[in-house]
Amino acid sequence: MSIKSIRTTVTLDEDVLERVKLESRSRGKSFRETLNELLRAALENGKKQPRRRFPLTSKSMGYRPELNYDDIEGLIEYAEGPEHR
Repeated sequence: MSIKSIRTTVTLDEDVLERVKLESRSRGKSFRETLNELLRAALENGKKQPRRRFPLTSKSMGYRPELNYDDIEGLIEYAEGPEHR
């Protein structure tokens, strides 16, 4: 299998750059080879992770006529107290 290479510029954060350099030294491979392997592994890993679904159940919390449900700030103050900030 022949893989075509394309030259491109990527800006890496310093911590990522250092981690790839360390990884390439420990593998005894070039920076390019290591970066490609790490990217391939990350892309494959992203495909394999199943989406987790959490069951949601709704429950009536009642209606309180003394509360104005359009006043978000007032609702937060009611729930968390006047010192909520």
